[in-house]
Amino acid sequence: MTKQLTIGESLRSQGISRREFMKFCTTAASLMAVPPALIPQLAKALENTPRQSVIWLSFQECTGCTESLTRSQAPNLESLIFNTISLDYHHTLQAASGAAAELARTEAMKANHGKYLLVVDGSIPLANPGYSTIAGLSNKDVLLEVVEGAKAVIAVGTCAAFGGLPKAAPNPTGAVAVQDLITDKPIVNIPGCPPIPIVISSVIAHYVTFGVLPQLDGLKRPLSFFGQNIHDRCYRRPFYERGRFAESFDDEGAKQGWCLYKLGCKGPVTYNACAIFKWNDAVSFPIEAGHGCLGCSEPDFWDAGGFYQALSVPLTGAATAASYAMVGGAAIGVVGGLLNRQKKSEAKQHHEVVSIEDLKRT
Repeated sequence: MTKQLTIGESLRSQGISRREFMKFCTTAASLMAVPPALIPQLAKALENTPRQSVIWLSFQECTGCTESLTRSQAPNLESLIFNTISLDYHHTLQAASGAAAELARTEAMKANHGKYLLVVDGSIPLANPGYSTIAGLSNKDVLLEVVEGAKAVIAVGTCAAFGGLPKAAPNPTGAVAVQDLITDKPIVNIPGCPPIPIVISSVIAHYVTFGVLPQLDGLKRPLSFFGQNIHDRCYRRPFYERGRFAESFDDEGAKQGWCLYKLGCKGPVTYNACAIFKWNDAVSFPIEAGHGCLGCSEPDFWDAGGFYQALSVPLTGAATAASYAMVGGAAIGVVGGLLNRQKKSEAKQHHEVVSIEDLKRT
């Protein structure tokens, strides 16, 4: 049997120097909110740890999560981590197909029983097993078979984390999230439609290094990436505070880069790191490209709708007086109370998300 390389041996075989490796460890520690004093421990653990076996299952999905990952630029954190794990099964990325592909999965499960990481993207249909099958087996049966020997589960993308678009009303396939079926394994949700690549690789790096999942919020999302809402990190926030809002996608305000709140931006109730890490090698993100946030990393974002309708009347800066004139002080007080409750819960780190439905009920 061929000796399994450690991560350090694998990196050296690829020509990665010690200096480059330590630079990577420093970056990884920063992303995972690990204190600088633990960087040597991180380096030692990564260097001496055998490559982590990963089995990736794809169910009701659009392949957008994998596409997001493969669009990351190299060399960087994502490509480095995914060159140092053993990706033993992945529909899109593996060379094998048919019986050979399924044999690779079963052999990986047997050789690494109790030690492999299970990554899932896509929701699981329960209304009819025939809606989505793999090698003649329903998605539910495959999931339950593979998860039995997994050490932990990473639900990648909003479909896997919360049911996503397939679960939206009227939900004809009876789609459910991974956490609706799996209750006896550690689970971390990395929502987004699609998710940010660096979040996926950082969670895997954290698990490989420390043997545990990172600190999570109340929706099982890693706090280091989902601990703040997009609104608080958005570069357009100063325009919000000054009451400068685009009224349409092609007006003068839009051209000047003013806040998109009145055009339905869901940044205030959406927790994600888009404004920090952005997309396409940190080139841009939807709000920077001129489109408001859809809230895709939150549960039931599609059913909430109202993508081009403001959550409420803006409450701060020059807009406050106009807000009172438009809807009255009572309504402002209710919505303001919701936002204050949101801020208090953020301070506890396990934030209670103020959903679009909460705001509708006011």
